[in-house]
Amino acid sequence: MTRAADSSKDSNARSVLKAISWRVVATATTILIAWIVYRDLRPALAIGSIEFFAKFLIYYGHERLWALVPRGTIRKIVNPS
Repeated sequence: MTRAADSSKDSNARSVLKAISWRVVATATTILIAWIVYRDLRPALAIGSIEFFAKFLIYYGHERLWALVPRGTIRKIVNPS
């Protein structure tokens, strides 16, 4: 594999950082929605805490699976020449 090809893929560390940053935004949204529904911060934080860790792991796995798909593969499937 060439260096150019290597640099186009996300590293494990980058996938972890992307997962963390997205989870912070998404979990804050979940906590806000749960607070609006329950009008109580305790269940909202409990829901947000569970959701953060569960979806962090799911997102990381999703990112790593997509890293296995060579760039342009989907385009070739959708638009065969």
